[in-house]
Amino acid sequence: MTLGVNIDHIATIRQARLGSEPDPVMAATLAILGGADGITLHLREDRRHVNDRDLEMLKGFVSVELNLEMAATDEMIKIASKRLPDLVTIVPEKRQELTTEGGLNLKAGLGRLKKAVDILKSKGIKTSLFINPSVKDIDMSLETGADMVEIHTGNYANAKGDRIQAELERVTGAVRHAAEAGLLTNVGHGLNYHNVTAIAEISGIRGFYIGHSIISRAVLVGMERAVREMKELIVMSCPVQ
Repeated sequence: MTLGVNIDHIATIRQARLGSEPDPVMAATLAILGGADGITLHLREDRRHVNDRDLEMLKGFVSVELNLEMAATDEMIKIASKRLPDLVTIVPEKRQELTTEGGLNLKAGLGRLKKAVDILKSKGIKTSLFINPSVKDIDMSLETGADMVEIHTGNYANAKGDRIQAELERVTGAVRHAAEAGLLTNVGHGLNYHNVTAIAEISGIRGFYIGHSIISRAVLVGMERAVREMKELIVMSCPVQ
């Protein structure tokens, strides 16, 4: 089990004044001190938060897994091929969205995703696809040759009442199917200090990728403590594997 901390929202705060602070690179250092097993950043086409400088500097000093979230565009594939992060997670991207709204449309983009995965893997970069908790999507992910998938947990995180259990079961079924298919499986999106434990109890999860909730708590209690508390919740809930 690993915890990857997304530092995008540190850069979002920086961009509010178009200045140089807070520095996402310094935040990554503190996250690692707090127990993060990886650092995630989403380099968007419009560079609305993290930028190319952040990626370059993080690649230069981060000793844990560096996970680059990106769309499967020619520009991003070229950047990843140059910077060589440990992991690339391919995500859908819309200019108007506040955050990633769902998993990849695998049916529509299967050929393009296969090409992107082939290029990235030829550079020695592990690849992951951000997908909805769907058996069909897992089966299509296998066709791309990706090393792993990240199951979108946003619907679970946003569910109310009886829908919570239904969405939890969807995630559980997807994780189990991926494991049976031989895909390493991560989870992420919308997970926080209140809802993460139920997900952490699912067997077969490789990693948890969490950003907004940790950064929100870090504003109040500090980055090290926020990361440490999240990791403790996950570790205490994870079944012995």
